[in-house]
Amino acid sequence: MPLTFKRDRFFWTLAIQTGIVNFFLGGFGPSQPLLRADQGTSLAVAGLHGTVMGIASIFAGFVSPHLAHRFGRDRMSWIGLGIFSLGLVGFVFSPPVQLTLIAIFITGFGISTVINAIVGMVSLHFGKAATVVIAKTNAIGSAGFMLGTLLVGSVAGSFRSHWRLALLLALPVAIGIFLFGREKNSNEHMPPASGHQKGKLSPAFWISWVGFICCISSEFATTFWSAALLRDRTQSNAAVATLALVAIGTGMAFGRWYGGSLLKRLIPDHQLLAVIGLQFIAFSIFWFSHNFLISLVALLFVGLGLSTQFALLAIRLIGLSDGRPELAIGRTSIAAGIAIGLSPFILGLLGDHVGISRAYIMVPVLIAFAFIVIAVIPSHAPQETLSSGENEL
Repeated sequence: MPLTFKRDRFFWTLAIQTGIVNFFLGGFGPSQPLLRADQGTSLAVAGLHGTVMGIASIFAGFVSPHLAHRFGRDRMSWIGLGIFSLGLVGFVFSPPVQLTLIAIFITGFGISTVINAIVGMVSLHFGKAATVVIAKTNAIGSAGFMLGTLLVGSVAGSFRSHWRLALLLALPVAIGIFLFGREKNSNEHMPPASGHQKGKLSPAFWISWVGFICCISSEFATTFWSAALLRDRTQSNAAVATLALVAIGTGMAFGRWYGGSLLKRLIPDHQLLAVIGLQFIAFSIFWFSHNFLISLVALLFVGLGLSTQFALLAIRLIGLSDGRPELAIGRTSIAAGIAIGLSPFILGLLGDHVGISRAYIMVPVLIAFAFIVIAVIPSHAPQETLSSGENEL
Protein backbone atom coordinates (compact mmCIF):
# COMPACT_ATOMS: atom_id res chain seq x y z
CA MET A 1 0.00 0.00 0.00
CA PRO A 2 1.51 3.38 -0.94
CA LEU A 3 2.48 5.68 1.89
CA THR A 4 1.12 9.24 1.74
CA PHE A 5 0.96 12.25 4.04
CA LYS A 6 0.38 15.97 3.78
CA ARG A 7 2.52 18.97 4.52
CA ASP A 8 0.31 20.06 7.41
CA ARG A 9 0.93 22.60 10.16
CA PHE A 10 2.80 19.99 12.20
CA PHE A 11 5.31 19.45 9.39
CA TRP A 12 5.83 23.16 8.73
CA THR A 13 6.27 23.90 12.44
CA LEU A 14 9.09 21.35 12.62
CA ALA A 15 10.57 22.59 9.33
CA ILE A 16 10.61 26.23 10.47
CA GLN A 17 12.18 25.27 13.80
CA THR A 18 14.90 23.49 11.82
CA GLY A 19 15.31 26.55 9.58
CA ILE A 20 15.71 28.86 12.58
CA VAL A 21 18.58 26.97 14.18
CA ASN A 22 20.26 26.43 10.79
CA PHE A 23 19.99 30.16 10.07
CA PHE A 24 22.23 30.74 13.06
CA LEU A 25 24.65 27.98 12.03
CA GLY A 26 24.85 29.45 8.52
CA GLY A 27 25.72 32.87 9.89
CA PHE A 28 27.99 31.64 12.66
CA GLY A 29 30.35 29.46 10.60
CA PRO A 30 31.59 32.05 8.06
CA SER A 31 31.67 34.76 10.74
CA GLN A 32 34.64 33.26 12.59
CA PRO A 33 37.19 35.66 11.02
CA LEU A 34 34.92 38.59 11.94
CA LEU A 35 34.59 37.37 15.53
CA ARG A 36 38.33 36.82 15.79
CA ALA A 37 39.01 40.35 14.53
CA ASP A 38 36.49 41.84 16.98
CA GLN A 39 37.99 40.04 19.96
CA GLY A 40 41.65 40.11 18.91
CA THR A 41 42.16 36.40 19.56
CA SER A 42 44.35 33.75 17.95
CA LEU A 43 43.09 31.14 15.50
CA ALA A 44 43.18 28.50 18.23
CA VAL A 45 41.07 30.56 20.65
CA ALA A 46 38.58 31.52 17.93
CA GLY A 47 38.33 27.85 16.96
CA LEU A 48 37.25 27.01 20.51
CA HIS A 49 33.75 28.27 19.61
CA GLY A 50 33.28 25.31 17.27
CA THR A 51 34.70 22.92 19.86
CA VAL A 52 32.36 24.30 22.53
CA MET A 53 29.41 23.77 20.19
CA GLY A 54 30.44 20.13 19.80
CA ILE A 55 30.68 19.74 23.58
CA ALA A 56 27.20 21.25 23.91
CA SER A 57 25.85 18.63 21.49
CA ILE A 58 27.42 15.85 23.58
CA PHE A 59 25.88 17.31 26.75
CA ALA A 60 22.50 17.55 25.03
CA GLY A 61 22.82 13.90 24.07
CA PHE A 62 22.98 12.88 27.72
CA VAL A 63 20.19 15.25 28.80
CA SER A 64 17.72 14.68 25.93
CA PRO A 65 16.32 11.32 27.13
CA HIS A 66 15.53 12.93 30.50
CA LEU A 67 13.85 15.95 28.87
CA ALA A 68 11.81 13.72 26.55
CA HIS A 69 10.69 11.62 29.51
CA ARG A 70 9.81 14.58 31.73
CA PHE A 71 8.22 16.98 29.23
CA GLY A 72 7.49 14.99 26.07
CA ARG A 73 9.04 15.60 22.65
CA ASP A 74 6.80 18.55 21.73
CA ARG A 75 7.57 20.61 24.83
CA MET A 76 11.19 19.55 24.60
CA SER A 77 11.45 21.21 21.18
CA TRP A 78 10.08 24.51 22.54
CA ILE A 79 12.37 24.32 25.58
CA GLY A 80 15.29 23.84 23.20
CA LEU A 81 14.19 26.79 21.06
CA GLY A 82 13.93 28.98 24.16
CA ILE A 83 17.44 27.99 25.31
CA PHE A 84 18.73 28.63 21.78
CA SER A 85 17.17 32.12 21.78
CA LEU A 86 18.73 32.95 25.15
CA GLY A 87 22.16 31.89 23.94
CA LEU A 88 21.71 33.82 20.69
CA VAL A 89 21.00 37.07 22.54
CA GLY A 90 24.01 36.43 24.77
CA PHE A 91 26.26 35.86 21.75
CA VAL A 92 25.12 39.03 19.97
CA PHE A 93 25.49 41.35 22.97
CA SER A 94 28.53 39.83 24.75
CA PRO A 95 31.81 41.30 23.42
CA PRO A 96 34.52 39.37 25.37
CA VAL A 97 35.52 35.88 24.27
CA GLN A 98 34.83 34.37 27.70
CA LEU A 99 31.16 35.33 27.41
CA THR A 100 30.77 34.37 23.76
CA LEU A 101 32.10 30.89 24.56
CA ILE A 102 29.45 30.52 27.27
CA ALA A 103 26.79 31.89 24.93
CA ILE A 104 27.79 29.45 22.18
CA PHE A 105 27.54 26.55 24.63
CA ILE A 106 24.00 27.62 25.55
CA THR A 107 23.09 28.15 21.90
CA GLY A 108 24.59 24.82 20.85
CA PHE A 109 22.75 22.99 23.62
CA GLY A 110 19.48 24.55 22.46
CA ILE A 111 20.16 23.66 18.82
CA SER A 112 20.89 20.01 19.64
CA THR A 113 17.83 19.79 21.89
CA VAL A 114 15.59 21.10 19.10
CA ILE A 115 17.05 18.69 16.56
CA ASN A 116 16.82 15.71 18.91
CA ALA A 117 13.17 16.50 19.67
CA ILE A 118 12.32 16.90 15.98
CA VAL A 119 13.91 13.57 15.04
CA GLY A 120 11.92 11.88 17.79
CA MET A 121 8.62 13.53 16.82
CA VAL A 122 9.06 12.74 13.14
CA SER A 123 9.91 9.12 13.92
CA LEU A 124 6.78 8.75 16.06
CA HIS A 125 4.37 10.80 13.92
CA PHE A 126 5.35 9.68 10.42
CA GLY A 127 6.54 6.13 11.07
CA LYS A 128 8.22 4.50 8.08
CA ALA A 129 8.11 7.75 6.13
CA ALA A 130 10.30 9.43 8.76
CA THR A 131 13.49 9.40 6.66
CA VAL A 132 11.75 11.34 3.88
CA VAL A 133 10.20 13.84 6.30
CA ILE A 134 13.46 14.47 8.16
CA ALA A 135 15.17 15.09 4.84
CA LYS A 136 12.42 17.54 3.86
CA THR A 137 12.70 19.47 7.12
CA ASN A 138 16.47 19.53 6.67
CA ALA A 139 15.95 20.97 3.19
CA ILE A 140 14.18 23.92 4.82
CA GLY A 141 17.11 23.98 7.25
CA SER A 142 19.54 24.24 4.31
CA ALA A 143 17.62 27.24 3.01
CA GLY A 144 17.89 28.84 6.44
CA PHE A 145 21.60 28.02 6.54
CA MET A 146 22.31 29.72 3.22
CA LEU A 147 20.15 32.73 4.20
CA GLY A 148 22.17 33.13 7.39
CA THR A 149 25.44 32.97 5.46
CA LEU A 150 24.34 35.53 2.88
CA LEU A 151 22.76 37.91 5.41
CA VAL A 152 25.72 38.01 7.79
CA GLY A 153 28.07 38.46 4.83
CA SER A 154 25.98 41.32 3.45
CA VAL A 155 25.70 43.12 6.78
CA ALA A 156 29.42 42.66 7.46
CA GLY A 157 30.21 44.20 4.07
CA SER A 158 28.04 47.26 4.66
CA PHE A 159 28.06 47.68 8.45
CA ARG A 160 31.25 45.96 9.63
CA SER A 161 30.80 46.56 13.37
CA HIS A 162 27.17 45.39 13.47
CA TRP A 163 27.39 42.00 11.74
CA ARG A 164 26.17 40.09 14.83
CA LEU A 165 22.87 41.96 14.79
CA ALA A 166 21.94 40.13 11.58
CA LEU A 167 21.65 36.92 13.59
CA LEU A 168 18.81 38.43 15.63
CA LEU A 169 16.47 37.91 12.68
CA ALA A 170 15.99 34.39 14.07
CA LEU A 171 14.25 35.74 17.19
CA PRO A 172 11.00 37.18 15.71
CA VAL A 173 10.64 34.03 13.60
CA ALA A 174 11.07 31.87 16.73
CA ILE A 175 8.50 33.94 18.63
CA GLY A 176 6.08 33.81 15.70
CA ILE A 177 6.27 30.03 15.28
CA PHE A 178 5.83 29.60 19.05
CA LEU A 179 2.71 31.77 19.09
CA PHE A 180 1.08 30.45 15.92
CA GLY A 181 2.61 27.03 15.25
CA ARG A 182 2.45 25.49 18.71
CA GLU A 183 -0.33 23.01 19.40
CA LYS A 184 -2.05 24.73 22.31
CA ASN A 185 -4.63 22.00 22.96
CA SER A 186 -2.29 19.03 23.00
CA ASN A 187 -2.80 16.38 25.64
CA GLU A 188 -0.85 16.75 28.85
CA HIS A 189 2.28 14.64 28.77
CA MET A 190 2.39 11.94 31.44
CA PRO A 191 5.95 10.72 32.10
CA PRO A 192 6.10 6.90 31.95
CA ALA A 193 6.35 5.32 35.38
CA SER A 194 9.26 3.22 34.17
CA GLY A 195 11.43 6.33 33.89
CA HIS A 196 13.54 7.57 31.01
CA GLN A 197 14.81 5.08 28.46
CA LYS A 198 18.07 3.40 29.44
CA GLY A 199 19.94 0.14 29.23
CA LYS A 200 22.62 -1.47 27.10
CA LEU A 201 22.55 -1.13 23.35
CA SER A 202 23.62 -3.88 20.98
CA PRO A 203 27.08 -4.19 19.39
CA ALA A 204 25.38 -3.62 16.01
CA PHE A 205 24.10 -0.26 17.31
CA TRP A 206 27.51 0.87 18.55
CA ILE A 207 29.36 -0.15 15.40
CA SER A 208 26.73 1.74 13.37
CA TRP A 209 27.13 4.64 15.81
CA VAL A 210 30.82 4.81 14.90
CA GLY A 211 29.78 4.77 11.23
CA PHE A 212 27.49 7.74 12.00
CA ILE A 213 30.46 9.63 13.48
CA CYS A 214 32.45 8.94 10.32
CA CYS A 215 29.68 10.31 8.08
CA ILE A 216 29.16 13.48 10.10
CA SER A 217 32.94 13.94 10.42
CA SER A 218 33.35 13.78 6.64
CA GLU A 219 30.57 16.36 6.25
CA PHE A 220 32.03 18.91 8.67
CA ALA A 221 35.61 18.36 7.53
CA THR A 222 34.50 19.05 3.97
CA THR A 223 32.37 22.11 4.74
CA PHE A 224 35.00 23.66 7.03
CA TRP A 225 38.06 23.22 4.79
CA SER A 226 36.87 22.76 1.18
CA ALA A 227 37.37 26.48 0.47
CA ALA A 228 40.99 26.18 1.64
CA LEU A 229 41.66 23.24 -0.70
CA LEU A 230 39.92 25.05 -3.56
CA ARG A 231 42.18 28.07 -3.07
CA ASP A 232 45.25 25.83 -2.87
CA ARG A 233 44.43 23.88 -6.04
CA THR A 234 42.98 26.59 -8.29
CA GLN A 235 44.87 29.67 -7.03
CA SER A 236 41.58 31.53 -6.53
CA ASN A 237 41.08 34.27 -3.96
CA ALA A 238 39.26 33.84 -0.66
CA ALA A 239 36.06 35.53 -1.83
CA VAL A 240 35.72 33.29 -4.88
CA ALA A 241 36.64 30.17 -2.90
CA THR A 242 33.66 30.73 -0.60
CA LEU A 243 31.54 29.61 -3.56
CA ALA A 244 32.55 26.14 -2.41
CA LEU A 245 30.15 26.48 0.51
CA VAL A 246 27.39 27.69 -1.79
CA ALA A 247 27.92 24.68 -4.08
CA ILE A 248 27.78 22.21 -1.19
CA GLY A 249 24.76 23.94 0.35
CA THR A 250 22.88 23.97 -2.96
CA GLY A 251 23.53 20.27 -3.46
CA MET A 252 22.38 19.46 0.07
CA ALA A 253 19.18 21.50 -0.26
CA PHE A 254 18.27 19.90 -3.59
CA GLY A 255 19.07 16.39 -2.36
CA ARG A 256 17.11 16.80 0.85
CA TRP A 257 14.01 17.99 -0.97
CA TYR A 258 14.04 15.57 -3.90
CA GLY A 259 16.31 12.73 -2.75
CA GLY A 260 13.63 10.73 -0.98
CA SER A 261 11.41 10.73 -4.06
CA LEU A 262 14.27 9.87 -6.43
CA LEU A 263 15.46 6.95 -4.32
CA LYS A 264 12.06 5.78 -3.09
CA ARG A 265 12.37 2.35 -4.77
CA LEU A 266 15.44 1.49 -2.67
CA ILE A 267 15.33 0.28 0.92
CA PRO A 268 16.91 2.79 3.39
CA ASP A 269 20.21 0.92 3.68
CA HIS A 270 20.59 0.84 -0.10
CA GLN A 271 19.72 4.55 -0.23
CA LEU A 272 22.55 5.19 2.22
CA LEU A 273 25.01 3.13 0.21
CA ALA A 274 23.98 5.04 -2.94
CA VAL A 275 24.43 8.53 -1.47
CA ILE A 276 27.67 7.64 0.33
CA GLY A 277 28.99 6.15 -2.90
CA LEU A 278 28.06 9.35 -4.73
CA GLN A 279 29.82 11.40 -2.06
CA PHE A 280 32.98 9.28 -2.40
CA ILE A 281 33.12 9.60 -6.19
CA ALA A 282 32.35 13.33 -6.19
CA PHE A 283 34.84 14.05 -3.43
CA SER A 284 37.54 12.09 -5.28
CA ILE A 285 36.96 14.26 -8.36
CA PHE A 286 37.15 17.41 -6.21
CA TRP A 287 40.30 16.17 -4.47
CA PHE A 288 42.20 15.55 -7.72
CA SER A 289 40.82 18.53 -9.67
CA HIS A 290 42.84 21.64 -10.42
CA ASN A 291 40.05 23.23 -12.46
CA PHE A 292 37.81 25.71 -10.65
CA LEU A 293 34.60 24.87 -12.51
CA ILE A 294 35.09 21.11 -12.23
CA SER A 295 35.79 21.53 -8.52
CA LEU A 296 32.55 23.46 -7.97
CA VAL A 297 30.48 20.89 -9.87
CA ALA A 298 32.13 18.11 -7.86
CA LEU A 299 31.28 19.91 -4.61
CA LEU A 300 27.67 20.26 -5.77
CA PHE A 301 27.53 16.47 -6.08
CA VAL A 302 29.29 16.09 -2.72
CA GLY A 303 26.40 18.09 -1.26
CA LEU A 304 23.91 15.79 -3.00
CA GLY A 305 25.66 12.81 -1.44
CA LEU A 306 25.65 14.38 2.02
CA SER A 307 22.06 15.59 1.80
CA THR A 308 20.05 12.64 3.16
CA GLN A 309 22.72 10.91 5.22
CA PHE A 310 21.73 12.38 8.59
CA ALA A 311 18.06 11.45 8.17
CA LEU A 312 18.79 7.91 7.03
CA LEU A 313 21.48 7.32 9.65
CA ALA A 314 19.36 8.69 12.50
CA ILE A 315 16.41 6.45 11.62
CA ARG A 316 18.82 3.55 11.16
CA LEU A 317 20.15 3.99 14.71
CA ILE A 318 16.61 4.25 16.08
CA GLY A 319 15.81 0.98 14.32
CA LEU A 320 18.82 -0.68 15.97
CA SER A 321 17.92 0.57 19.46
CA ASP A 322 15.49 -2.24 20.38
CA GLY A 323 12.51 0.11 20.74
CA ARG A 324 14.27 2.91 22.68
CA PRO A 325 14.14 5.92 20.33
CA GLU A 326 14.95 8.64 22.91
CA LEU A 327 18.03 6.73 24.04
CA ALA A 328 19.15 6.28 20.43
CA ILE A 329 18.55 9.96 19.61
CA GLY A 330 20.56 11.00 22.66
CA ARG A 331 23.47 8.81 21.61
CA THR A 332 23.16 10.23 18.07
CA SER A 333 23.59 13.75 19.49
CA ILE A 334 26.72 12.62 21.34
CA ALA A 335 28.11 11.19 18.09
CA ALA A 336 27.35 14.44 16.25
CA GLY A 337 29.08 16.44 18.98
CA ILE A 338 32.20 14.29 18.73
CA ALA A 339 32.25 14.72 14.95
CA ILE A 340 31.64 18.48 15.06
CA GLY A 341 34.21 19.05 17.78
CA LEU A 342 37.01 16.87 16.44
CA SER A 343 36.92 16.41 12.67
CA PRO A 344 37.57 20.02 11.49
CA PHE A 345 40.23 20.40 14.21
CA ILE A 346 42.04 17.17 13.29
CA LEU A 347 41.94 17.99 9.58
CA GLY A 348 43.29 21.48 10.27
CA LEU A 349 46.02 20.03 12.50
CA LEU A 350 47.03 17.58 9.77
CA GLY A 351 46.94 20.42 7.26
CA ASP A 352 49.45 22.41 9.32
CA HIS A 353 51.90 19.49 9.17
CA VAL A 354 51.45 17.89 5.73
CA GLY A 355 49.40 20.45 3.79
CA ILE A 356 45.65 20.65 3.28
CA SER A 357 45.75 18.50 0.14
CA ARG A 358 47.40 15.50 1.80
CA ALA A 359 45.43 16.00 5.00
CA TYR A 360 42.19 15.58 3.04
CA ILE A 361 42.94 11.85 2.61
CA MET A 362 41.20 11.59 5.98
CA VAL A 363 37.83 12.24 4.32
CA PRO A 364 37.72 9.33 1.81
CA VAL A 365 38.95 7.00 4.59
CA LEU A 366 36.00 8.07 6.77
CA ILE A 367 33.56 7.66 3.87
CA ALA A 368 34.87 4.18 3.04
CA PHE A 369 34.59 3.02 6.66
CA ALA A 370 30.99 4.23 6.92
CA PHE A 371 30.12 2.46 3.65
CA ILE A 372 31.57 -0.83 4.94
CA VAL A 373 29.67 -0.57 8.24
CA ILE A 374 26.32 -0.09 6.49
CA ALA A 375 27.03 -2.92 4.04
CA VAL A 376 28.04 -5.36 6.81
CA ILE A 377 25.36 -4.43 9.39
CA PRO A 378 21.95 -4.12 7.69
CA SER A 379 19.12 -2.41 9.56
CA HIS A 380 16.46 -4.55 7.86
CA ALA A 381 14.26 -1.46 7.45
CA PRO A 382 11.25 -2.29 5.25
CA GLN A 383 10.83 -0.69 1.85
CA GLU A 384 8.04 1.81 1.36
CA THR A 385 6.83 3.60 -1.75
CA LEU A 386 5.33 7.04 -2.11
CA SER A 387 2.37 7.49 -4.38
CA SER A 388 2.13 10.63 -6.45
CA GLY A 389 -0.01 13.56 -5.35
CA GLU A 390 0.41 17.25 -4.95
CA ASN A 391 0.20 17.17 -1.17
CA GLU A 392 2.63 14.35 -0.67
CA LEU A 393 6.19 14.79 0.45
